[in-house]
Amino acid sequence: MSQRNTDVTHQVTGLPECESPAAEAACSVLEVLGRVSGKWSIGILLVTTQGPARFTELERQVKGISRRMLTLTLRNLERDGLLERTVYPTVPPKVEYRATAMACELYDSLLALTGWAERHLGEIDRSRLRYDSDADRAEQRVPASSAGR
Repeated sequence: MSQRNTDVTHQVTGLPECESPAAEAACSVLEVLGRVSGKWSIGILLVTTQGPARFTELERQVKGISRRMLTLTLRNLERDGLLERTVYPTVPPKVEYRATAMACELYDSLLALTGWAERHLGEIDRSRLRYDSDADRAEQRVPASSAGR
């Protein structure tokens, strides 16, 4: 019997536009940044850096994540070396996910990023409202006959 969910396809692919060695290095960095900055990855890493977590615990603590997305994200984080997956030989099998040392190092950066977002959330919201209000006024000033040109 398989210890993994076999109904979920792998979401691991290389980027086709990375053909030269320089572009390949840049693409690798962008791919990793994209992976660790994802909505679900951050939530999973924040939980697992506090200690080992089981699948159902992660599902409860990472609000809004589907089982399929949790499975895919866990596999990708494990593939990238940010999570360790341990299967205990019990019936039913017990599986735990734990952040690696590399993920714990990343945790400090994630805390700094989330702290920055929390500190500036009000400012960002005000800026968006101001921008949207300015855009609405600009649209009202454009005559309808010239809008389609």
